[in-house]
Amino acid sequence: MVVLADDLGWGDLSCYGAEKIHTPNLDRLARDGVRFTDSHASSAVCTPSRYSLMTGSYPWRSPLKSGVLGGLDPAIIDADAPTLARDFKDAGYATAAFGKWHMGLDWTAHDGTKRNAFAPGFASQMQGHGREIDYAVPFTGGPVALGFDTYFGIAGSLDMPPYCFLEQDRAVGLPLEEKTDLVSSQRPGLQSPGWQDDAVDTTVVAKAADWIQEQRGRAEPFFAYVATAAPHRPCVPPAFIQGRSNAGLRGDGVILVDWMVGELMKALGDDYQNTVFVFTSDNGAPTMFPEDGDVVVHRPNGPWRGQKADAWEAGHRVPLIVAGPGIAQDQVRDELVSLMDIRATLADLVSGAHAGPGGIKEPGTLNDGVSFAPLLGSTEHDAGSARILGHQAFDGTLVLRHGLGKAIFGSGSGGFSEPVGVPDDTGRGPGQFYDLARDPAETTNLWAQNASEALEMIETFEHSTGFKRGTR
Repeated sequence: MVVLADDLGWGDLSCYGAEKIHTPNLDRLARDGVRFTDSHASSAVCTPSRYSLMTGSYPWRSPLKSGVLGGLDPAIIDADAPTLARDFKDAGYATAAFGKWHMGLDWTAHDGTKRNAFAPGFASQMQGHGREIDYAVPFTGGPVALGFDTYFGIAGSLDMPPYCFLEQDRAVGLPLEEKTDLVSSQRPGLQSPGWQDDAVDTTVVAKAADWIQEQRGRAEPFFAYVATAAPHRPCVPPAFIQGRSNAGLRGDGVILVDWMVGELMKALGDDYQNTVFVFTSDNGAPTMFPEDGDVVVHRPNGPWRGQKADAWEAGHRVPLIVAGPGIAQDQVRDELVSLMDIRATLADLVSGAHAGPGGIKEPGTLNDGVSFAPLLGSTEHDAGSARILGHQAFDGTLVLRHGLGKAIFGSGSGGFSEPVGVPDDTGRGPGQFYDLARDPAETTNLWAQNASEALEMIETFEHSTGFKRGTR
């Protein structure tokens, strides 16, 4: 099982040091397994991060080179691409996805046309309203086309139309009404009759729990992917959650995520101990909306610099907890890992020493992930210590890590924090270089002293991955 929160920061959970928010279910998961402190999304924003988790590939391999998709944008995963879901489906698992998708869907317009993310000149339309879409026509390119037997959820973030649930390959209750009660950052667009923002996550987790309980009565193994809408804006926790944190509505959204994890644990029942359970977030937390909750006393990204979308650590350093059979309990690992590694890791766990019924084939040649399964046992193993790992900011600014050395190929955050700067992945600079061992807060730019090391890092990265400098 993989549970992916939306915009939940490294410091939002009590097992990562939060004091204003108490997350007992996730704390239990951490005690039951391994908690990583240096785990990273491959992007500091959601669509490219989710693409990497689902495919095990760097986001620049997709048609989306920067930014994120809107809820009406087309699919960015090729119909024939290997995916995490297909790995399990091909191994005989029942597969299901619940919640936020946000990797694009191929909608049909009223004039019969479809947009194509793989066509030349593709650009996302984050502000799209979707009034041109014929919602009576099933979409293609979604979860059930990519290896999931079952899907129930929403197209994008909770601030994007269409405001309706999706089931399998179509809208549930056609979104034909104008949404008039827009909350905070919600974009204008259409909603289905009776739509309630605060019922999205509770409905999603109920559907997921029902599916899990159904699968427990069958002989075949199962894989569930659950992607929450919380705590992303708009922060609309249901009434029974409101006020349960001491960090405002956004903090209550984190409590909602923890409650959802608890509901999934209940659904698993006795099978919880025999289930590999992964929890993480798609990117760091935004801190530019203090109206959503405290971001001073409660620091949602912990001690790290910046916020969601940034090349700095807070943009992409995320919580990651893994528990399950054969996995060490109550352990903390400081090794550098990526959410892009989850696909390879789960393949390793299911097919290797911790294998359950059914084996998974090795990920394909374009898979950039590296299994961190050895880190989940009780033996010491510094997996991938020589690896050069990439992430990217909102504007596509490339970030490379080698050990505790960090090179940012751009002059600013590349995201939401000032100065934004401009990207420059030629390796000629000016850029940024930080020694995270001595300066984890990224206060002192050492580019002048380390420009040659940064150039060597990006040349190695280009040679090993096929990344093309100066073409983005």
